[in-house]
Amino acid sequence: PFGEPAMVVQDGFYRFSRNPMYLGMLLVLVGIGVWLGNVLALLLAPIFGVIMTRYYIVREEQLLETRFGEDYRAYRSQVRRWL
Repeated sequence: PFGEPAMVVQDGFYRFSRNPMYLGMLLVLVGIGVWLGNVLALLLAPIFGVIMTRYYIVREEQLLETRFGEDYRAYRSQVRRWL
């Protein structure tokens, strides 16, 4: 079905971060906060990171480990979750 992972991607940005999309969102939030001098955006950045990790990333990692087994465990041991 559409949208289900078919392989463990390990090249491009995925060489440096297992979650480059979430990392990009976090950096945009921090960048906007700095650019606008918005303290609220800067305060929300760590909260965003915790929410994304707890409610999305952990679940996705469990799914990927179930689906890809040792391939994903090996990748996970070599590449950090965020950066």
